[in-house]
Amino acid sequence: MNSRVLVAKPGLDGHDRGAKIVARTLRDAGFEVIFTGIRQRVDDIVAVAVQEDVAVVGLSILSGAHLALTTRVIEALRATGSEDIAVVVGGTIPPADVPKLLSAGAVAVFPTGTPLDTLVTEMRALTSVTSP
Repeated sequence: MNSRVLVAKPGLDGHDRGAKIVARTLRDAGFEVIFTGIRQRVDDIVAVAVQEDVAVVGLSILSGAHLALTTRVIEALRATGSEDIAVVVGGTIPPADVPKLLSAGAVAVFPTGTPLDTLVTEMRALTSVTSP
């Protein structure tokens, strides 16, 4: 199965330490990781996801705009016919917003403080990637 993961920082959020840690952790766990950098537009994230043929888009959002940005990414993926690309969200996510993100179409939510082992295990389950 496809082990390519896009880690993206949508919106105006300029804090990328967590996203870089996630990207490195996934890389070390055997995933092929593409990192977009900070302050990415939704259309650019979707274009890279499609062009790079990723299995998962991981959105790292600390700005509080997680509901709007996640919904926009999922809708844009659908509009390109790429609804098979899974979307996961991580960052500063209030517990009350987790069900809203899942209802919007995210397949997993990883709030700040999620153990990296849990992230890797869940990403492996999503992509059927085994340990390196």
